[in-house]
Amino acid sequence: MRNFEDDPTLTDLLSSDQLCRLNRTLSALCREPVEVGSDKKPDAVALEFNLETVGWLSGGSSGEERLAAADLISFLMMFIAKYRLAANLHHDITEASYAELQRQNEALKASEARYRELSDQLQAKVNEQVAVIEQAQMGLYESARLRSVGQLAAGVAHEINNPIGFISSNLKVAGEYVNDMRDLIPDTDQNRELLADFVDLITESSDGARRIASIVSDLKTFSSIDQADYTLCDINGLLSSAVHLLQTEYGHDLVILEKLNEIPPIAGHPSRLSQAFYNLLDNAAQALKSREPGTDDGRIVTKTSITSSEVQIVIQDNGCGIAEDIRQRVFDAFFTSRPVGSGTGLGLTVARDTVRAHRGTIQIDSREGTGTRVTLTLPIN
Repeated sequence: MRNFEDDPTLTDLLSSDQLCRLNRTLSALCREPVEVGSDKKPDAVALEFNLETVGWLSGGSSGEERLAAADLISFLMMFIAKYRLAANLHHDITEASYAELQRQNEALKASEARYRELSDQLQAKVNEQVAVIEQAQMGLYESARLRSVGQLAAGVAHEINNPIGFISSNLKVAGEYVNDMRDLIPDTDQNRELLADFVDLITESSDGARRIASIVSDLKTFSSIDQADYTLCDINGLLSSAVHLLQTEYGHDLVILEKLNEIPPIAGHPSRLSQAFYNLLDNAAQALKSREPGTDDGRIVTKTSITSSEVQIVIQDNGCGIAEDIRQRVFDAFFTSRPVGSGTGLGLTVARDTVRAHRGTIQIDSREGTGTRVTLTLPIN
């Protein structure tokens, strides 16, 4: 819309339709037809707007009539100009307001994007802190549990070792007394049979006492109550102790083959490593119990080996394996495929975190119905 900053023309003020209507109206008011246009004709009267000639009026019955009509048109054009001025002012204000609204809208969008980004960053930090808290809680839980096991082992060792020492010593002396009694009692079939049974009883009791002492020793090694929190670890010894404890728990019916190569001690946490080995062995034993009936005899194989930079521990079973739909969740805390009340769901989680704490890796290869192979690697240095 023209804002009339420059001098307007007749077509700027009146459209062609408006000009035709004006000519018809003025012709009806005058005694002779009149015509308003841009061309100057004989006897035409100038049409002025803002002291400028914008058109010409011709026709009419006299000069007075043409002057009166020209004055009327100039009067009307003044109001047209005022209307146009107000319309242009409203248009400019509307455009400016729209532009300002657009600017504010873009600013709001930018602000919303920044707040959304900040919200995402805050949520990420919250999730990170929640993960740290959960990890810390799990670590505290595991540490408390290991301390409880260590305290229990210390109590068992203290309470059992002394009586077992007395029993073993007394059984040894009793065996010597039996040998001395052979020359003191009559050599009859009944006495010989009685002495043989007595020797067998003493031998079985001595073996039982040695077995109890071995279990206590394995329990002490497992809980590392005699070792510092961070020290050199005998991986083969820790693994063997975990194997013996597992066999004791399962009544020595569990077949576990140990193929342990000579490896150097590595720095670590003996109690945590023992716990990790035991958890993996216990999972393997549970997998053997869950096999399909009629399958081959179940067994667990433990292996250790060494490379130039790391120690490798393998725990393998021919049990039921891990179903494909849950393999991605086996390391999730509190996830377990055992019946309710049969497991905490922390065994593999603790093993993974322990290996990571020792800057190692853990890998699980499993096929449902075939078995599972767990490979641990721990750096030597």
